[in-house]
Amino acid sequence: MQLHPITFLPATTDEHFKGILKLQRENHYSMVGPEEQAQQGFVFATHDIGTLKKMALTVPQIVAIYEGNVVGYTLAMTASMESKIKELVPMFNEFKRCVYRGKLLTEYNYIVGGQVCVDKDHRGKGLLKRLYHELRNNTDPRYSICVTEISQRNSKSLGAHLNMGFEIIRTYEDEKEVWDIVAWQMRD
Repeated sequence: MQLHPITFLPATTDEHFKGILKLQRENHYSMVGPEEQAQQGFVFATHDIGTLKKMALTVPQIVAIYEGNVVGYTLAMTASMESKIKELVPMFNEFKRCVYRGKLLTEYNYIVGGQVCVDKDHRGKGLLKRLYHELRNNTDPRYSICVTEISQRNSKSLGAHLNMGFEIIRTYEDEKEVWDIVAWQMRD
């Protein structure tokens, strides 16, 4: 029996984007109970194909494909998206307060990790790390930092990010959550 490899590539087709949205819906916090959230993690944001395509114009959205299906993805964007997605303004305002390795985060060319998710049947295989490395390999080399925020309730995601090399650079609380802002040095 031949095993089908998982391939990693930038999302370019409607099928890729639909696969991202399907996986996103299945793992959205509103669809996952508290016990499963604690054990498996969850995602907060929801997107539409139009937004994903806008994001993909400046930074690739990486998908993991297995037997023709999206089994993982990492979304990303540049700071230019701040004005295009109003729900992100508070996050970007917090980024402006962050210090990373002795400098304000805004002094770096950085990308924002928009969301990462791996299908339940493919967790524990190192896909998160591979997705981020493919993001780095497919992103303009002038971007040296990847930054994102993770709810402290999502300990599974936070632990996975810390294990792959992200560092907590700020913690803040809004009206709903306590957030850790994490950064990963993609390039020297």
